[in-house]
Amino acid sequence: MVGLAMLLVFLIFNWISVKSLDQHFAEMDEEELRVIASSVIRALGEVHDNSDAQALQRAVRGHHGVYYYVANAAGEALYAPRGGPDLARFAANEHPVNLASEQEMSIWEESGTHYRGAVLQIGGDNTLSEKYTIAVAMDIGVHLTFISSFKRIQWWTVCVVMCIVILVAWSAVRWGHKPIRRANEKIRAITSSKLYMRLDPKEVPIELEETIASFNAMLGRIEEGYAQLANVSADIAHELRTPVTNLTTQTEVAVGQPRSADEYREILYSNLEEFGRLNRMINDMLFLAQTENAPDDLYLETVDLTEATQGLFEYFEAWVEDRGVSLQLKGRAAPIQADREMLRRALSNLLSNAIRYTPRGASITVRLHQDVGATTISVENPGPKIPRQALSRIFDRFYRVDPSRQSKGEGAGLGLVIVKTIVEAHKGRIHAESDDSLTRFVVTLPHTFCNPLFATKARLNDG
Repeated sequence: MVGLAMLLVFLIFNWISVKSLDQHFAEMDEEELRVIASSVIRALGEVHDNSDAQALQRAVRGHHGVYYYVANAAGEALYAPRGGPDLARFAANEHPVNLASEQEMSIWEESGTHYRGAVLQIGGDNTLSEKYTIAVAMDIGVHLTFISSFKRIQWWTVCVVMCIVILVAWSAVRWGHKPIRRANEKIRAITSSKLYMRLDPKEVPIELEETIASFNAMLGRIEEGYAQLANVSADIAHELRTPVTNLTTQTEVAVGQPRSADEYREILYSNLEEFGRLNRMINDMLFLAQTENAPDDLYLETVDLTEATQGLFEYFEAWVEDRGVSLQLKGRAAPIQADREMLRRALSNLLSNAIRYTPRGASITVRLHQDVGATTISVENPGPKIPRQALSRIFDRFYRVDPSRQSKGEGAGLGLVIVKTIVEAHKGRIHAESDDSLTRFVVTLPHTFCNPLFATKARLNDG
């Protein structure tokens, strides 16, 4: 692009230069031809005998390469040059011009030589009684040769300058892109094991500093996500290893020696519990994956929180009686727009978690409260205090405040993660509070949240 632009500029400049030079030579030639014509006219005024050709020959002296022809009214030549162009034919064929006009003179070629000239008609007035035809011409070969040489020099100059310009432009672009190439090399060197690498914004042109800063921020997010994925993978492997190890051990013991039908039945029941634990863990992980990848895939409908909570109380009735605890609902709230099944699952996880940690004889309380912009659901239960450092981690995958509970089959450590995912899918928030006497999980849900997809989403019944 730089080369094409420079070429266009040079072509325009060359054209203007040649036209100006040609115009300059034309003006010089025409001025000299006017001087020649004036001298011839003055000589005609002094000639009394038309046959005085020597007087006409002496009319122009000191001029080289100029020719003139004089004829009377009858067309008889009074003076004709020796050599040079055939001015008699030129005078016969050329239209006369006014000597004082700015009209350009004619150019023609004869015997390989270029001439510039004009035809004049004078006389028949007070100055000259007779009419005369005068043809003047001059050899312009020197001028044309100079212009041709000038053009050739200009073209060579253009070629040389263009090569220099393109080379300099290419070098400048290569030099200017050098920081970008270095950045590209560093980017190519970044792998999954080198996500900690960052690019220095000061090493690139100022126009790319913001891009490099955004790239570093993106690397940070990828590194964080990759680390979380690695931790989740490690946690999943660790969590799956325990039930698989139990199944393997029990099976090896069972086949180690002959046993009775009752013993085999007991081992199968134990294996069935492990399979159930594996099934719940896999279902929970699939649910989390689906919800986190498509958080807007909700089927909104009007949900009566009081009715939903009472339904969960009935669902947990047998377990509550077995644990020796009670459930109570306090407060009321107007119906809200939410995904009924997902909200029911979140409340179910909170209640099951509370039932599991509530001491016998105590009561679990679900409180409903509604403000101008949000609805609050809190699940409170007495029990052991959750340490302050654990409150910020209880919503992490597979995290347990008491790791010893892992072997008791009390969930896979995904219940609260599912609750948080469901609440955030509803554009809400959840937090936990705990002291020596009470642990409380507080869920805040907005009454409405804008998403045009919600109006058209429909839940697929997968059986």
